[in-house]
Amino acid sequence: MWELLWSLILLFTFCLLLVWFYFWWEARNDYNEFNWFLYNRSGEWSDGTVPILATTAAGFTYIAFLMVLALCHIALGQQLNLHWLHKIGVTAALLTTIIGVISINQTWGHEWDVIPISLQATGPFLHIGALAAVTALSWIVARQVVHAEKTKFQVVVVLLYFSVLLGLYMVPLYISSPCIMDRSTLKPRPNVIGHRGAPMLAPENTLWSFQRALQMNATGLEADVAIRQMDDASFFNWTDLQQLNAGQWFLKDDPFWTVNTLSPREKDLIANQSVCSLEQLLKLASYHNSTVVFRLRRPPLEHPRYHSWINDTLQAVQRSGVPQSLVMWTPDEHRAQVRQLAPALIQTSVDKLSPQSLEKSGISRLLLRYDQASTQEIRNFTHSNISLTLYTVNEPWLYSVLWCSEVSSVSSAAPQILKKVPYPIWLMSPDEYYLMWISADLISFAVVIGIFIFQKYRMSGMYSYSPEQIMLSAAVRRSSRDINVMKEKLIFSGESLTLTPDTRGTCTCLPLFDVL
Repeated sequence: MWELLWSLILLFTFCLLLVWFYFWWEARNDYNEFNWFLYNRSGEWSDGTVPILATTAAGFTYIAFLMVLALCHIALGQQLNLHWLHKIGVTAALLTTIIGVISINQTWGHEWDVIPISLQATGPFLHIGALAAVTALSWIVARQVVHAEKTKFQVVVVLLYFSVLLGLYMVPLYISSPCIMDRSTLKPRPNVIGHRGAPMLAPENTLWSFQRALQMNATGLEADVAIRQMDDASFFNWTDLQQLNAGQWFLKDDPFWTVNTLSPREKDLIANQSVCSLEQLLKLASYHNSTVVFRLRRPPLEHPRYHSWINDTLQAVQRSGVPQSLVMWTPDEHRAQVRQLAPALIQTSVDKLSPQSLEKSGISRLLLRYDQASTQEIRNFTHSNISLTLYTVNEPWLYSVLWCSEVSSVSSAAPQILKKVPYPIWLMSPDEYYLMWISADLISFAVVIGIFIFQKYRMSGMYSYSPEQIMLSAAVRRSSRDINVMKEKLIFSGESLTLTPDTRGTCTCLPLFDVL
């Protein structure tokens, strides 16, 4: 009973670690967001994902190894019999993972949304992998069934296994991916906006970072803007970087592990970079005819420009000389006043509203986090002529899913990566997907039935022999060398055949070993 309990604990730990590992693997799109969250709490920059990934990979490898051993024990008809050291290891892995899940749920809970989104890209292939694994388990299940003596046990195991198998066969009915579509309906490639420039190649919110984003074919630039106390809206809200050299910080802390990939010339350019002003950014965008989107933060109540922050920002836009049609205006405060002073600005909302509400408010663009809009909602906005920009999109798989969802543009901290994605990483027509699904199910079912028939035939063959035949077979298979050795021992031991008279006056030879 205790060994059965530990087997269930091991299975649960394996499944939990599998989900935990998958979560962190797909959350790499937002590693920088997680690191900034830790920085804002501790005040020191460090890559907090490294120890998490290392411990998760080590724990998953260890538990997976124990699972393989458990399957081997089951295949041989033996109990698990975990050593006490392994029991401690399994318990530690389980408790550590549970604590990690609770901590992430409390501090970074919205990131769990990455799992259903990622399944749109990985679901069809994870289904094939799971189907292959369960099909392979049929060898062990069939062996346990044919060797079992209790009919009730056989029925329970068969029903449980085939229920899981049937569930896997039906899973594609619930798999929804925008990349399962007719290739002829694929929309043009979404535009890429450099989120704070290209922060993986240069310190973010610096002129060099924005220039690098434009070199990576970014069609727009995005930044967060705050009002300085003694000037107009001219500096980004990066207090530490305003006081220190942004380039030196970037080269020293290497936030994206990319400094080693930079050339000496690039390092020299980065070393003297500092956070630029809004006016400098707008002039750069005007020169390259690129769109600019900035999220303006209202200063605190005690700030001297608390009441004039909108006018100060508009004055900075006008001084820069940038065409108003290139500027996406996001603040909701005083929109009517802004329309009167700068009617050509692109009115953009950062709040998720219905297409009807946006049209009524005269808003033509929407800026949301990538997990705030479903595929159907993205298409509804597109069909309503609302341009939707989703942030922050750094991974090719996420960019591909949003591309198939018909999003118009994305904001990315990795334009150099998305530049290498000229086409969705995978695209499949519905007919091709149905063919793959049905073929995989039929092959799996045929293999499972074949394995059960083979195991049954193999067992029935063993029952067709009597115990005496099995012993004689074992004796016949004994090597001739062993038989010769036994004969020599009999000869040299002085033993011989004994002659005994029978009742008819003849002699009979009685062998001492009639099995030879």
